[in-house]
Order: sequence, then structure tokens, then C-alpha cells
Amino acid sequence: MTAASGSAGASLVELGTPPPGRFRLKTREHLAGYLYISPWIVGFLIFTMAPMIASFILSFTDFDPRSPGSTTFIGLDNYERMARGIAGLPGGDALIGQSLFVTIRFAAILIPVTLGFALGVAMLVNSTLLAGRNMFRTLFYMPMQIPIVASTLIWIGMLNASTGWFNQLLGLAGISGPDWINDSAWVGQSLVIMGLWGIGNMMLIFLAGLQGIPTELYDAAKVDGAGRFGTFRNVTLPMLSPVLFYNVIITLIGTFQYFTQAYIIGNGRGDPGGATLFFNLHLYREGWAFYSMGYASALAWLLFIIVLGLTILLFRTAGSWVYQGGDR
Repeated sequence: MTAASGSAGASLVELGTPPPGRFRLKTREHLAGYLYISPWIVGFLIFTMAPMIASFILSFTDFDPRSPGSTTFIGLDNYERMARGIAGLPGGDALIGQSLFVTIRFAAILIPVTLGFALGVAMLVNSTLLAGRNMFRTLFYMPMQIPIVASTLIWIGMLNASTGWFNQLLGLAGISGPDWINDSAWVGQSLVIMGLWGIGNMMLIFLAGLQGIPTELYDAAKVDGAGRFGTFRNVTLPMLSPVLFYNVIITLIGTFQYFTQAYIIGNGRGDPGGATLFFNLHLYREGWAFYSMGYASALAWLLFIIVLGLTILLFRTAGSWVYQGGDR
């Protein structure tokens, strides 16, 4: 029997089929893995997937949270209202086009500015010529520990037209500072300046990417006679492109979800003159100020489709500018 069992096991191995004991081991490993991630799976199903399904269903209704019993199915009316509003047709949402424009314009300014500033700071604190690098790394990251509401209130005080530090410093140079918060022409720039305050996470990610670049590449570039700009263009940027790609994706998603700062500065109404009426704020107002939760759900799905489409576009174009290990 022993010889027969041994020959059977050997034949299974020769055929490339693992013995039965290995199947049981893999099964136990899989069950243990699912057990460890089960809290995340349960949380995802309850707090993410279920609300998404509920909002998708509600987007086809006129649901009002004050009187849920009177909810009726209205089909594609909410989506038609959005489409008419974007096209500027009668019967559409008059504010959806403005909110999309404010959000896209802000994203077009904030994303490149914050990426460039965070990369510059990361290269600065990564330089061996900078004394006290660890202290500066901590200082640049510390603002991330301040709650968004508190930091926004601090910035409102700093950007105050009469008593703010910004205008006082400009006054020392003989420049009359603008009304940063209450002028529709300047409030967008104010939000961009506030965005630079929170680059700590992005800076750390860039710093990790810079420290992962092999020093041999810089030595080779130096031997070839490449200057600082040539080294940055031909070594640093290509090797850092996967990190840059990640930061672009995260910043894009965060920008289209921009809400808290705009809500506080614009008093929840998009003041001044609708300049802070971001798409997320418009969505919030429809759902919780006007109690049109069905239409707000449709707006949420439109936001999801926009962000998903832009993310897919970035992934499709990544092959032309993102360096992967082994690429030439």
C-alpha cells in the first residue's frame, strides 16, 4: 500500500497536478485571507456599494427625504433636466453649467500648480545641500494635521482685505491688495493659494519617488556632461513619472470632490457671484437645501461618470509618458 501510494503521488507530481494535501493547504490560506479582509469587504458592501445602488435607484425618482412616502418613479426626467441645463435649454438646471465650469476651471489651475509646487518642495528637502532637511520635511507636512475647517477659517483671516497678513505685506511694498474672499475675480486664486497649504501628502510621495531613483543614473548623466536641467528632464522626470501619474489621479479626484473650503468661504451658497459654486456644492444644495434628493443622486452619478471618464483617459494615455521598469 505504501509503495502504491508513493507511486500515485509521484505520478501526480509528474503530471503537474499537486497532491491533495496541497489543495487543502491552499484552501486554508484562501479562507484565512478572506477572513482577514472580511471587515473591509463588509464595510465596502454596507457603506459604499449599498449607498451607490440606493443613489442609482433614487436618481430615477423625485425622492424628498421630508416625505419619503410620496416618492414616485419619474424615469429619466432628472437626467433630462441635467442635459437641458448643460445645453442651456429651457426647463433645465440653470446652475449645472456654471458649477461644472467653476470646477473644471479650478481643476485646470490647481492641479498643475500644486503638482509643480509639491515636486519643487520635495526636491528641495531631498537635496543634501539643505541643512536641517528632516525639520523642513516635518514643517511642510504639519499643515496636513490641521482640520480643514480650522485651516480654512485661518486662511479667511489671513486673506482679509483690511486686516489680513497678505494685504499688509503687499501694503509694505506699496501695493493695494485685492479683496481676496469677497471679489469673484480673486476668490478662485484664494482657493488655489489655500490648496498649496495642503501639499504635505503629495510632497512626501514625491520625496519617496525621488529617493527611489538609482544614484547611478545621476552619475552617468554627470559623466555625459548633462546639466541640472538635462538631468531633471532625462533622468528625474522619466523615473518619477509613475509617482507623478499617481498624484495626478489622486489630485484630479480630490479636485472634483472639492467642497468644504468652498462651502465655508461661499456661505454655502456659492458666494461671491457664484464663483465658489463648485459641482459638489451644487449637488449638496439640491439634496439638503432644496430636498430634491432624487435629482441630487442623478448629479452624483454624473460626477462619477465624469471622474471615471477622465481617469480612464489618463490610464489610456499613460503608456506614452509614464515610464515602467524595463521600458526603453
